[in-house]
Amino acid sequence: MILLQDVNEEVINSGFELFDKLGPKFFIRLGINFASVFLLIRFIYFRRYKSSENFFTFFIFNLIIFLITFILNKSDMSMGAAFGLFAVFSMLRYRTEGISTKDMTYLFLVIAMGLITALSKGTWFELLFINLIIILFTYLLESSLLMKKEVSKTIQYENIEMIQPEFREELQADLEKRMGIKINRLAIGKVDFLKDTAVIRIYYNETK
Repeated sequence: MILLQDVNEEVINSGFELFDKLGPKFFIRLGINFASVFLLIRFIYFRRYKSSENFFTFFIFNLIIFLITFILNKSDMSMGAAFGLFAVFSMLRYRTEGISTKDMTYLFLVIAMGLITALSKGTWFELLFINLIIILFTYLLESSLLMKKEVSKTIQYENIEMIQPEFREELQADLEKRMGIKINRLAIGKVDFLKDTAVIRIYYNETK
């Protein structure tokens, strides 16, 4: 019984020693890191793309990068090694399912935030300011404040006679009438003469 009590006291003391070694610096940086990533993913990424599929990936990658770099930084890890670690994680791809360019960009951002917050020698106010700059620029580029957002959509078109170059204006007018949007440009892809269909990719300005 006495042995068990000694073991419990040793575990408790070890836990307090761990918190003492980490110090308030760790928890402040962890809080800034989590708050920044939460703002980026929840209020920019999710609001824009309405997808929560990659939430787990974004937050876990950010947390792992933060913990690894913070711990290794206490062992005098060089900045070159840190950026090497950053490059390895940022180049990862999923083999079972493709990931879009935009998702890879957000993955790059959350990894960068974890790296900056863990390694930077600045004050917590400077870290917060740097992360807010990243969030602000991401918001501006994702919004229509700087430029109109052009989006694309792939459709199947059955009136195959209209794909000829001389009927391009009539084709665009027909698609605009059917879809109720103003088309900036279009590109004709695969043509199936057996089914009399063509795959057309249209580009238009996003409206909210």
